[in-house]
Parts: sequence; structure tokens; C-alpha cells
Amino acid sequence: MSETIRLPHKPDAPLSYQFVPGQGPLSTTHLVVYLNGLIAPQSGWHATIEDLQRLWDESSRSTNHPPLLTYDRYGQGESARDPADDQHGGSHDICEVVADLHILAQEIWRTKIKDVPNEDGADQVPKLIFVANSIGCVIGRFYAETYPGSTAALLFLDSNIANSDLVSLFPDPDASGFDPATLPTDSTVADLRRTRAGYAAHFQPSAPNPEHLDRRNIMSLLPLSDAPPLQGPDEGMGPWITVVGHDWETFAEEGLRGSMNVPKGLTNAYMNPPWADYNEGLTHLTDAERVRGPVIATGCGHFIQKDDPALVAELTDDLIQKIEANGAI
Repeated sequence: MSETIRLPHKPDAPLSYQFVPGQGPLSTTHLVVYLNGLIAPQSGWHATIEDLQRLWDESSRSTNHPPLLTYDRYGQGESARDPADDQHGGSHDICEVVADLHILAQEIWRTKIKDVPNEDGADQVPKLIFVANSIGCVIGRFYAETYPGSTAALLFLDSNIANSDLVSLFPDPDASGFDPATLPTDSTVADLRRTRAGYAAHFQPSAPNPEHLDRRNIMSLLPLSDAPPLQGPDEGMGPWITVVGHDWETFAEEGLRGSMNVPKGLTNAYMNPPWADYNEGLTHLTDAERVRGPVIATGCGHFIQKDDPALVAELTDDLIQKIEANGAI
């Protein structure tokens, strides 16, 4: 059942969220936060959470696990529009989203965990475990960079390519020296033009979206896939990171059958290879011994949590077990 919360800096704009309490020592030190993509609200995580709870119930893990939080960002799902839109020409950027998330985590911790005290009597702040898809991966990464030491682990599920406009990954048929003969055999120049136009309309950073999230500054904020390294809660170490990419064939098939009708040859020649390179770069954001992946989610398209929620549950639990085994509780 969804609840609403009003953050102190935006009291007139309720946020919709769902909270699942934790058990044992991890319930008072860590918080799993699910980060949505642009078009998939918090309800898209329900199957994953059910599989995770089932996994815990079938093992001894049910006695020690962190609480779980899903939420709809401002302008998304059941949440109110972002009041910041009125001050910024009708939209807000990732910096605003990350600042809101920081306050939300503090408020959820304060109201749901009953002000668990530190030894010095100060309120404790949870270490965050992000389970993220698409633009949610970019948000989680930028959060970890903005608040060093705050993030214990990140599960990247088919992250957006944050340092690209996506359109330029495809060759420009009007560029000097373009040779139509280099196109895949299932693709024509007309297909290429239509694909570039479709990506510009739907995925380019300047393209509008119902959330009113302005993504135009993301490329400058996160220009590299593999740097800067992230700092985790453990002194001198980065967070635990698992990187998951889509199945090339499934993703290409989705593109062909979707509204843009992108030939599979174009996807496999120009989109899948740089996406795989980007995922490889993400594995360098932390220490080598704290990385898993890139893992290819067999049979999954872009929304991995929809296509294989059991896999996402297993990978989430794997990160939690690593945190527990490391003694960071």
C-alpha cells in the first residue's frame, strides 16, 4: 500500500512511496532504495520485491536484511509535480532530484526507524543500497558522487549512457563521406534517418518527458563512464557495484517491434556495442574486488526488473550478503 510523505523543503508537494521494514542488525544500518527509470514508476519494482522476500523466507536471510524503499519522484506516478519546476522554466534537473532523494532518505529513516541513535547520541543516517534501472542508475551514481561515503552498494540495471545524446551513436547520412554501403543488410538510409529522428524525439537529453526532468546537463556532470571513482562507507574503499546489461538480441527485437521499428541491424551495429563499452566503464568506478559484471541478463530487454525480477532479487541479495560479510553493520 502506497503512503505519502511531504518533505520539509517542499511541504505542499506529496511524494508517494512504499516502505518494507527490515529485520535484524542490517535494519538499523542500511536502506535499499529502488530508483525508477523515466517511464517506469515505483510499481515496476513490485515483482522484484516479492521475489526478494520469497528468497529471504526460504533461507536464513529473513532474520537480517535492510528495509526497502520505493518511491515515485516528483512529476512521476502518484507523486505531485516538482515545485522546483516553477523556478526553473517548467523543469528540474538531476541535481534537484539527488537533493530531494537525500532529504527523502533522511526523513524515511527518521520517521520509520524511530531515530535509532549513534553511540554519541546523534541521529543515525542509513548507508544506502541502490537498485536502479535506466536513468535511475545515473541518479544513483550521481548521488554517490555528490554524497561521498553515503552509498554502500549499487546495482546498475541497464544504465542510460549518460555521456551520449544517443542520436550521434548512429552515423549521420548527411555527413561528408557517409557511405550507404556500410549499413547493415537489413537497413536502408531511410531507416537510418527514421531511427535517428525517433531517438532524438524520445531519448535525446533535450527531449521532453512527463516527469519534467531536464537531462541536458548530465553529459557535463558525468562525462566519463569509468571516472571519477566512488567512495563508499568503508574507509579507503569504494561501494560494492554490480553492473547488468540487456541481452543484445532481446533489446534489438524490442526495438524492431516497438513504435520506432528500428531494424535489428542498426541496433546491433551502432547501439549495442557502445552500450556494452559504457557498462564496462561503470565497473571501474570502484575497487576491482568490489565489482561484479558486466552481467548480461539473458532474455531481458531494457527493463530487466520486468523481464527477470528473480535475477534482480538474487543480485540484490548478493550485494547485501557482501555488505554483511564485510562486517559493515
